[in-house]
Amino acid sequence: MSRKGNCYDNCIMETFFGRIKNEMYYGYEKDYASFEDFSKAVEEYIDYYNNKRIQAKTKWMPPVQYRIASMCSA
Repeated sequence: MSRKGNCYDNCIMETFFGRIKNEMYYGYEKDYASFEDFSKAVEEYIDYYNNKRIQAKTKWMPPVQYRIASMCSA
């Protein structure tokens, strides 16, 4: 961690939590009957986010696959 007040401390996690709230919580609050249902949905979302989600900046590969490919080519 860098010094107090530096905005770069946790911007990656803030971005992730902002995205997860927008994509699976806001507007869907009533869809979860219990905390266990919500907890399972969060676990599934994290799996999707790391293993299935594709982006142009990762050459249309999921993040885990992109990291493996970039380690092999280095």
